[in-house]
Amino acid sequence: MAELARNDAPLNSTVQQGMAVSPWKEAWKGFRKNKLALVGAFIVLFFILLAAFAPMIAPQGINEQDLAKRLQPPSSEHWFGTDDFGRDILSRVIYGARISLWVGFFSVLGSVVVGTILGIVAGYYGKWVDTVISRVFDIMLAFPSILLAIGVVAVLGPSLQNALIAIAIINIPNFGRLIRSKVLSVKQEEYIMAAKAIGMSDARILFSHILPNSMTPIIVQGTLAIATAIIEAAALGFLGLGAQPPNPEWGKMLADSKQFLVQAPWTMIFPGLAIMLVVLGFNLMGDGLRDALDPRMKS
Repeated sequence: MAELARNDAPLNSTVQQGMAVSPWKEAWKGFRKNKLALVGAFIVLFFILLAAFAPMIAPQGINEQDLAKRLQPPSSEHWFGTDDFGRDILSRVIYGARISLWVGFFSVLGSVVVGTILGIVAGYYGKWVDTVISRVFDIMLAFPSILLAIGVVAVLGPSLQNALIAIAIINIPNFGRLIRSKVLSVKQEEYIMAAKAIGMSDARILFSHILPNSMTPIIVQGTLAIATAIIEAAALGFLGLGAQPPNPEWGKMLADSKQFLVQAPWTMIFPGLAIMLVVLGFNLMGDGLRDALDPRMKS
């Protein structure tokens, strides 16, 4: 018997080591193996650092005008050229990262918070509560997202803050329906039944058991939604409903430069490239997170 126990010891140790690997560590391991996801994470990190250290990186002030140097092509003095007011485009693109990332992060954060609360309540309680919340989501999703955002900003007034609120509102149904579907499946698990049987309160069940086990799809959707929010913010800025002059928002920069497309194409190229790269980064990173966190995507 002693010899058998000794022979089983290495096997038990191996099993314990395998069980000790948390799902998050396994997901991180899978994420690191995805080269495109790492490229996306690097792009996102680059723009975050660019926004954080903009005052130290930007070669000139974002509103320093020099009409004698208006619409100059890229050069050693102005790497991205100048706009119609003689302002340095590189500096404005760098500071524009602050605005776009700020709108992207906080609009999605607002959508996640409100959408998660509504979705978890609808999925857990069901009946008429679920019906009312679901119908509200359906009505909101019946409108094209950008059209709904334009309507919200038209009511609140054109500004960067109102554009953020509008983008947060139009994304609430996406997170609400996502978390609702997850809650409907999780609440049928045996440990939830056991928690109800011992008299655990609904609030504790929701926020201690159901919500933590429903976070994976929210993380993935949230990453992808930031990219969408940045595009929507640029669209509102392009229409004059987002950031107002002289704020260096990328969409507004595109709108101000469209009349110089032939004469000075660099005034549109560089803000457009910035939007494309940051959206590409979040999409690649979101796809990598989905592959790493979704068991169905694993071989």
